[in-house]
Amino acid sequence: MLEYENEMLQSALQEDGLTIAAKGLNLERVFINLLKIYSDPGNLVLILGCSEAEETYIREVMNKEECTLLPKKITTDISTGEREIVYKEGGILHITTRILVVDMLMERIPVNLITGIIIYKAHRIIDSCQESFILRLYRQKNKTGFIKAFSGSPIAFTAGFCQVERVMKNLFVKNLHLWPRFHKSVSSCLSACQPEVVELHLEMTKKMKEVQTAVLELISFTVKEVKRLNPHLLTDQLTVENTISKSFHKILQQELNPIWHQLSSKTKQLIADLKTMRSLLVYLTQYDCITFYSLISALRTAESAIKSSSGWVFLDPAETLFLVAKERVFASLEAPSASKRPKPDKPHEIEENPKWNVITEILEEIKDEMKEFANDDSKETVLIVTKDDRTALQVEDYLELGSARLLARMFNKALGEKHGKIPGTEEDKTKEPKNKGVGKNSMKVKSNEKGEECGVQIKLHGLDTRNHLENMTLLEEYAPRFILLYDADVSFVRQIEVFQANNPQLKIRVYFVMYKGSVEEQAYLTVIRREKEAFEKLIAEKSNMVVPTDREGKTVENDVLSRDAAKASDTMLESQNFRSRKGGALNLHVSAKVIVDMREFRSELPSLLHKRGIDIDPVTLEVGDYILTPDICVERKSISDLIGSLNCGRLYNQATAMTRFYQKPMLLIEFDEKKPFYLQGKYSISKDMQSSDILSKLQLLTLHFPKLRILWSPSPHATAELFDELKQGREQPDPSMAATLGVDIIDDFNVDKYNPQVREFLSKLPGITSKNIFAILNQCEHLMDLLELSEETLCTILGSQQNASLLYAALHSSIEVPEAVPKAEKKPVFKSRFKQRKSAKQQS
Repeated sequence: MLEYENEMLQSALQEDGLTIAAKGLNLERVFINLLKIYSDPGNLVLILGCSEAEETYIREVMNKEECTLLPKKITTDISTGEREIVYKEGGILHITTRILVVDMLMERIPVNLITGIIIYKAHRIIDSCQESFILRLYRQKNKTGFIKAFSGSPIAFTAGFCQVERVMKNLFVKNLHLWPRFHKSVSSCLSACQPEVVELHLEMTKKMKEVQTAVLELISFTVKEVKRLNPHLLTDQLTVENTISKSFHKILQQELNPIWHQLSSKTKQLIADLKTMRSLLVYLTQYDCITFYSLISALRTAESAIKSSSGWVFLDPAETLFLVAKERVFASLEAPSASKRPKPDKPHEIEENPKWNVITEILEEIKDEMKEFANDDSKETVLIVTKDDRTALQVEDYLELGSARLLARMFNKALGEKHGKIPGTEEDKTKEPKNKGVGKNSMKVKSNEKGEECGVQIKLHGLDTRNHLENMTLLEEYAPRFILLYDADVSFVRQIEVFQANNPQLKIRVYFVMYKGSVEEQAYLTVIRREKEAFEKLIAEKSNMVVPTDREGKTVENDVLSRDAAKASDTMLESQNFRSRKGGALNLHVSAKVIVDMREFRSELPSLLHKRGIDIDPVTLEVGDYILTPDICVERKSISDLIGSLNCGRLYNQATAMTRFYQKPMLLIEFDEKKPFYLQGKYSISKDMQSSDILSKLQLLTLHFPKLRILWSPSPHATAELFDELKQGREQPDPSMAATLGVDIIDDFNVDKYNPQVREFLSKLPGITSKNIFAILNQCEHLMDLLELSEETLCTILGSQQNASLLYAALHSSIEVPEAVPKAEKKPVFKSRFKQRKSAKQQS
């Protein structure tokens, strides 16, 4: 480990806290070494927040380093009895949040014996998430265990007000450890052994500059239009510089989600156009001119122009964009007539990607250098790093075919049918496709035969399609002597620095290829600037942060651990007015309880209910999701789940089951708190269903089930408050009773028990309602028995004199059947034209 990595490990080991490191500083190595320290059967350490790929990477690294006790994985395949045994055996456990929450509530895991919990990706911890629920349950019963959290995303802690302080509050930690790239220990350690960097700032071609200028003008126009149409929006992030960053649209969408339904259709289209224009800038520097022109041609079609209500395709910069993009492929368009326009029969007329020529020059330079120093037995690796696999395949084709043949083949494939094919590429048709059968996550590797003769082996690697952990694994496996950064990435650049510092004997040379004065360069600098500003903000917030002494909740009771549904103002009034007129009466408080289905622990609602002081009883339920009282059963549906349940008919069966077993069945429709609480008008919910379809189906549902009540909730917090109010003054549910109810039980309310034709006939009679129809069906075995009942008996069964009179009169009143009147035969009014013409000729 490097010196700063040891310092990072020591600070995390000595005291509980939140460690935030810059991207690419090998935080995973510190995390794994911390796990190795606690890898002992005498410890029980739980790991939360790791993905499946990260769990596999951790086990492989610890196995390679010959760790005696590897982490175990707890999944649903392991039964409850086996899980209890695994908990008692100790060690390090990867476990899902849903399983851990249920086991803690059911007391299957000895919470008081847990050594500690380690949180990975701590920036995802919010007040209502499952990790926060687990930490509350853990700290309530365990005052001695540790909590350590790690995160490699400093920008995530700058969104919102006091985000890092709120995360630390939910983590029950009071120490914040910051490790930016400009940290003194990190900077001195990495600068001691730096790789040799060759910066190649390429000049964009004249036509590429014209295209870039036109797209930037369109972006500037679109941004101004959004600000003009929506002056109430917070437009600090809405700048031309930020629009070219990769995370801009994600940040903008988070801010606009709550008011998305209030935005006009033109504003929504402008935001979509910003995303399209950013794609144009990426395609300009990332791919060749033919791929760029294919995208431009698709945007200029009549359908796309009609869909684009903002009208940017009709502006002057858009016309310049279309013309110059075409000139890059078809050379000059200044011919006097169409017949004299030069045809693309010569590959050199198509504009080449400037980076391709640089790749050739760099490889030639490396080969010449290796001819002098390379041995016969050793081969140096040249790693070409691209943004994605598509770019890697294109570079691979260039190295194999050359620019002329590659451009000709791409032209014939994309534009050949419309503009005529370029001859000389027929041999490519019968060629076996490269990497046939290679999966999406497989490593794209290309070896150059000429390079191998000179002791050079070329390998290509795409970044976006793989986990960042695979990048370090790749560097350790191949130990490349030369690295060519076809596309710049801040995280990978730092990983190269860390790898060089760990291997000082390996003199790495990095070729940094980038267009000078381009959007590509500006996006790279923007990422560095935003991360630096994020750390500066965190440092200032840390210096001014006031941490209460009871933050960790180990010695003094923490406010976060309190389970009370009362407001803060009510609690303060109670503490001030502690004297009451209740005399010596004891205030006996019965804790409220809610039965929750096991599958509901994926949502935030159980955590919020527990925080309000309501005990959670996890049970596998066949009817309903939440049992509030012996009479109240709630089926919770999110908007997406509601759409699926209405389409497939599952909601009808669920409403039928709730109506059978509970007096007050309820359907809860819960919205996302980050999205608008809105379900009317032209609000588009799904491509397959509109809001009008949902409302019509909900109306049919309420007509079919009169007892069913529909609850609308804007967020899980509102749902928890609603459940608390519904439970006040009512009995607590019985878990054993709720678990036994199922659709297979035969009772008096079982619809399948009765003849559906007889039940349908009775429901049409006067005086029969959905409330008394089952009383008649249970009392009478045949329809003849119903005719023999007197009006007084019917009144006793139906419980209503009016309904009994209506039914008795309908069954015993005489009905005169009207005589059938024969229908007169109708003569045809119109004759055929042929007969009319024939009769006219005969008369003449």
